[in-house]
Parts: sequence; C-alpha cells; structure tokens
Amino acid sequence: MADFLLDLPKAELHVHLEGSVEPETLHELDPDTPMEDFRALYEYADFDAFLKAFGAVGKRLRTPKDYALVTRRLLERLAAQNVRYAEIIVAAGVVLWKGEDFAPIFDAVRGAAAGSPVEVRWILDAVRQFGVEPAMRVAEFAAERSHQGVVAYGIGGSEERGPAEWFTEVFAYAKRAGLRLTAHAGESMGPESIWAALALGAERIGHGIAAIQDPALLKHLREHNIPLEICITSNLVTGVVKRVEEHPVRRIFDAGVPIVLNTDDPAMFRCSLVGEYGLAAKTFGFSEAELRGLAENGFRYAFHPVA
Repeated sequence: MADFLLDLPKAELHVHLEGSVEPETLHELDPDTPMEDFRALYEYADFDAFLKAFGAVGKRLRTPKDYALVTRRLLERLAAQNVRYAEIIVAAGVVLWKGEDFAPIFDAVRGAAAGSPVEVRWILDAVRQFGVEPAMRVAEFAAERSHQGVVAYGIGGSEERGPAEWFTEVFAYAKRAGLRLTAHAGESMGPESIWAALALGAERIGHGIAAIQDPALLKHLREHNIPLEICITSNLVTGVVKRVEEHPVRRIFDAGVPIVLNTDDPAMFRCSLVGEYGLAAKTFGFSEAELRGLAENGFRYAFHPVA
C-alpha cells in the first residue's frame, strides 16, 4: 500500500502556503528566536487557537524572499510525494492585514515555483472576519493577476465571525473577472454555512464536512457535482472532529458526493498528502480502486485543465 500511494499521481487542491511552513524554517528565518518558541506556535486547543497560530506564522514571513523560500520548500515536499499539480492558497488577506504590499510577494512565490516539477496555480484567499473591504482588495488583485496563474478566489478564516452573506458583491465581482470561486465552509459551523457559500457561487467547498448533517445538502452536492475538499487530519487537530473514527469522510463518499483529499496546513498539522491517503485506507477502508478514483478527482476538479 505504501508503494502504491507514493506511486499514485496526485493533486493538492487545498493547501495553504503559510500552513506549510515548518517550525525549523521559521527558525531559519529568525535564528535569534529559540526553536522552542516556534514549536509552541504549533499547538492548538481549538479551532480559534489554530486561526491565531496561523496568523502568527504569517506575521513571521516578512519579505518576498521569505515567501519564496517557503514556496520552494513546499514544492520540494509535494514533488517527493508524486504530487503533479497543486493549487496553492496564499493568504493575501493576511498580507494586507500586515500592511505589506502583496504584489512583490506574489511575484516572489510565482518565481519560486518556476521550474518545479509540480504544476502550480494560485488561489488568493481573503479572511472572512476581516470584513468586506479587505476581501474586495484581495479579489481585485486576484483579477489583476489572473493571467499569471491566479485561477480562483476564496474566503477562509472564521465562518462564525465572517458570514458568507457579507461577500455577495465580492464574489460577483470575482466571477465577472473570470475567476473560479471557492469557500471554506461547514468546517467549524453547520450545513447552513455550506448553503450560504453555495449561494455565493462557490464551485468547491473547503472542508464541508457538516454536509453529513443535511441529507438535502448531500443530494444537492451530488446532483450538481460540487466537490468537497476533505482534510481529515486538519479536522482532528483543530478539534472540529473529536475522534478519527467519527470523521464523516466515508459516509460523505458513500453518499455519492465528490470528494478530494488534501492536507490543508501540512506543517501545522504534521501531515502529508500520502499520509492522508493512507489514513483513508487504514481507518476508513478505502480500497486501492477507490483511492485511485480520489486521486483522479484531484485533477478532475482542478480549476485549471491538467494534462
């Protein structure tokens, strides 16, 4: 099984650049801070604590050079797992929150990806709880760089503190600009959050595990071929699922909803894409044929055609 999973061509559709930064890399960027301080950032009591840690990691990426380094490191790890294609989520909303110019940072990550064996496209992410105006600024930049590999616009962060309904006009603008649309939803809140994201026009749902609570929603996702970006380990570490056996990935799959396996924040959750496939096999009984189908979904539901 290990050889099969490694040899399987895979795609990552839900991986955050900032969440891929290892504590050792933070220490490399800031050797004056004790390593233990960086490791302490990667411990979370709950989902809100994780969001704060994610922001803290982002604050420690200070220059375009820093972003280029972490991009190269992520792509090296993906290539080693036979990941052929990745849509990397960049927290543009956090960059703007820091008061930094996003343009040179994007140019740096794009340049760092050049020459990688992994084909890369970019999703620019706004932070829901920061409000509408910062979200529109991210959408405008995404539209400006759609000819440079930005394929989609999305919202992440706190579903509770940033309701999807706030972003109706922002998503409409992004759609008019030709961007694909995605949203984190149904991760820490219920199925109503997924319905709200769908009302915005979201074509893929980040996480979406709360769909299992609503048979009508499962039917809608199945019949409209809307995939969920499932991140098993992420849900366990943030505490939105208490025990691995309780994770609904198998039940969602058996309901006929299209799913794709992803890591979300591989460094912050100490996971890998190969490991997520292994977890699906070992804990949830996915067969080799089913795993191959999930891997194919990664290419099928990409926002950019993959050869």
